[in-house]
Amino acid sequence: MNVLVLGAAGMLGRKLATTLMAQAASSRQPPGRMLLADVVLPPTTAAAQIEATIADLSQSGAAARLIAARPDVIFHLAAVVSGEAEADFEKGYRVNLDGTRNLLEAVRAESARAPYKPRVVFTSSIAVFGAPFPAAIGDEFITAPLTSYGTQKAIGELLVNDYSRKGFIDGVTIRLPTIVVRPGRPNAAASGFFSGILREPLNGQQALLPVSRDVRHWFASPRAAVGFLIHAAEMDTASLGSRRAISAPGLSATVGEEIEALRRVAGDAATRLIRDAPDEAIARIVNGWPQNFDTRRAVALGFRADASMDEIIRVYIEDELGGSLQTAEQSA
Repeated sequence: MNVLVLGAAGMLGRKLATTLMAQAASSRQPPGRMLLADVVLPPTTAAAQIEATIADLSQSGAAARLIAARPDVIFHLAAVVSGEAEADFEKGYRVNLDGTRNLLEAVRAESARAPYKPRVVFTSSIAVFGAPFPAAIGDEFITAPLTSYGTQKAIGELLVNDYSRKGFIDGVTIRLPTIVVRPGRPNAAASGFFSGILREPLNGQQALLPVSRDVRHWFASPRAAVGFLIHAAEMDTASLGSRRAISAPGLSATVGEEIEALRRVAGDAATRLIRDAPDEAIARIVNGWPQNFDTRRAVALGFRADASMDEIIRVYIEDELGGSLQTAEQSA
């Protein structure tokens, strides 16, 4: 199977590519070709069948070059994140909307030359929904985003639906929960603090909390998110019908419950590193996001989530800290 990963230099793209490489290495099937693309060069290995390239989907001709080898599966993770899309209106629409449309149009043009219908897995977001919310949001709830990022993702969902309906692609949209714990440095996402208040204390560093501790949100670990994407690439889409967007399963928890889970896993020394630093701009964005979902449809389709916030924290420790926890309490 030939695979194209767009946004392969990002956190989730890197983890997806690594998992796909590991699966290919353990498989008895002949290795397929994998192309990793992003606006900066994605990391890769020396394997002959794996290539990396720099590409910007919003630029004319870029998408056509990327799909010239006719990948069987296209993972479309390339996007400007929420805070940046809100701050830079033009860039958000250029990358998140124009880039997606360019990709789909390139596939349509390729299929006009000879039959071609790839599986396209598009990463959307819970930001496509806007308040007021029911107690738990089902897949049938109206998409009425309250941010530019959410609007761009909602339009992308409609494009995937329509291009699938017309037979140009076999599309699946996954509305990802907020991913925690994100490794590495903070990014421009308004949701970044949800990871920061866990990641920084786990690394013995101070974390700033810009919202109140009763804020509730919807979470999944990077490991679970990669599982969602791979399952979306492999599933039978006949069961989706015309509703190609799926709200992935996750875990509903308050910021206070995050912190209590951190206490259980890493001790009091870790939670003492969290400092309240109210930020009205971030609070305003986050307060317009969903808090809980009814994901019976996703579960019935075979998607699986993390069991608890404690598990999400332990996934970070296993995958990013080598299973070893060095907190201020342990190093004191």
